[in-house]
Amino acid sequence: MVSEQWPVVRDVLSDVTGRFADLVATSDPSALATPDWTVADTAAHVVAIASIYTTLLAPGGGEVADPALAARIPTVTVETVAELNDLALRRFTERDPATLAAVLRSRVASILDATGGTDPERTVPWLGASRVPVAGVLAHLVNELLIHGWDIARGIGAPWSVPPREAALFFDLFIVGMVRNDVGGVLDGPPPSDRRIAVAFRSRHTTPVTIVLHRGRVSVGEPGDPVDARLTFDPATLNLVLFGRVSRVRAALTGGLRVTGRRPWLLPAFLRTVRLPTNAVPLSG
Repeated sequence: MVSEQWPVVRDVLSDVTGRFADLVATSDPSALATPDWTVADTAAHVVAIASIYTTLLAPGGGEVADPALAARIPTVTVETVAELNDLALRRFTERDPATLAAVLRSRVASILDATGGTDPERTVPWLGASRVPVAGVLAHLVNELLIHGWDIARGIGAPWSVPPREAALFFDLFIVGMVRNDVGGVLDGPPPSDRRIAVAFRSRHTTPVTIVLHRGRVSVGEPGDPVDARLTFDPATLNLVLFGRVSRVRAALTGGLRVTGRRPWLLPAFLRTVRLPTNAVPLSG
């Protein structure tokens, strides 16, 4: 699966970077993209991530140049990632839209060049001492561009699409890629329950997979194992829900998410642990 999707995620990253850079370069930098971030702040956030990834994905790896960021990254959880984001924005001070767009294009070009001959399943350290395949890191950056492009477009009233095929890369390569390797402490939060919860994820755009939560540990289930809930989803809708941009109720009413199975009521408990940061954006709908 990863080898087949590797050229896809590379092409998508290049294309979405171009769309995002064009959007930023033509936007009012002072317009609000979220309640807390302007267009310029949002673009700077994405550029800061891309800059960190140029080091992370360099052949042989490397230490993040900023010592304050380097010290925080291994200990971050979904509960504290907002603090890391704020720190990164304070350290990365550029806010000119044209400059941000140009730097983003340059950073992504460096990432694609550095990873051209690498094994896409090679893992690298990510937040909270987790380990993510190289292909998953690229998929994460694609998702950052798609989600924050959505934020900026909503803020300025511009069109922006989140194609399901592109959004699906985040689930297949990043989320499942991390779970198959090592989630580290990135999901640390509420005390774990002893109860085993297995959720089957199904979409026309992703590979079928079951993710199991048991005693705080998240893993990929074995074929034929019992499943408590089945989540049929549109990848774009799922990503917007996971990052707090769209409510679960709206997603269900519009058909973007559908929950079935013998114990569907266990899904909320599952999602209290298997969760992603929302960047303090209010739910729409």
